[in-house]
Amino acid sequence: MSKRQELAERIEDLTDIKGILNAMKNLALMEVHKLGRFLPAQQRVVGGIEEAAADFFHFHPSLLPSVEGACPVFLVVGSERGFCGDFNESLLAEFDRCRAKGTTGNGDPSPLLVTVGHKLTMKLGGLKPEAALSGPSVTEEVPVVLVQLMEALEDLQRHRPIGTRLDVAILSHGSGDNGRAIMLRRPFREFGRPRASYSHPPRLTLPPPEVATRLLDQYLFAVLHWIFYASLMAENRKRFQHMDQALQQLEKETDDLTRKHHVLRQEEITQEIAVIMLSAEAVGENGTNVVDK
Repeated sequence: MSKRQELAERIEDLTDIKGILNAMKNLALMEVHKLGRFLPAQQRVVGGIEEAAADFFHFHPSLLPSVEGACPVFLVVGSERGFCGDFNESLLAEFDRCRAKGTTGNGDPSPLLVTVGHKLTMKLGGLKPEAALSGPSVTEEVPVVLVQLMEALEDLQRHRPIGTRLDVAILSHGSGDNGRAIMLRRPFREFGRPRASYSHPPRLTLPPPEVATRLLDQYLFAVLHWIFYASLMAENRKRFQHMDQALQQLEKETDDLTRKHHVLRQEEITQEIAVIMLSAEAVGENGTNVVDK
């Protein structure tokens, strides 16, 4: 096979790869647009619950979940799929920093670890999580993953001493445009600090303990959805950027190979013309010799 043919096959392979990367890039962009409709509404829901909870627990502080004697659990939300740059590496780097500072949960430098996302779990190295869950690949998979997460946390709770509560800290990417924001959230920690000062407690139609239980359940349901949606948006933004950079590099490589292919083809044409001209000269000389005779 000639070098020009090898170049032609390589250009064809790169064209096929570009088609695949373009499809992945477009799918990531579709997820970003889809999540752009979910996130603002979900964030408003979380904000509303937080405001109501802060008001309620300001007047009923004894109903706040206590962190004393709780078992610290660190939940790291990564990606299920790859091709998203340093998405998972930056999470693990932040986790290491938190561990070094002893801020991963309840002052304990070694909390129980729960990971979400296959690609994240693969990068743990020597760390062994208590539970490693598959993450969502698309928006519609988030509720299914949250059900699995709740089951995993309930299983951890069952294996703790009776009366021991789990104190969960969540590390994940935010939905910021730069894709670099990392959120460390500890649900329920800030509820005793109302955003506004009220002179009278809220009027209730249920006993305060029942209100507290329902409020905490509703908040956890809402905030986990928001965190997972935000993480998935950041992941797809990173994937879009990663695919875009890869496509630019492939385009550059394809252009270089195409130029080399054209140069080789021009050389072949030049050689073919030279052969034709030499053949024509040889035929002309032979014809002259025949006439002379």
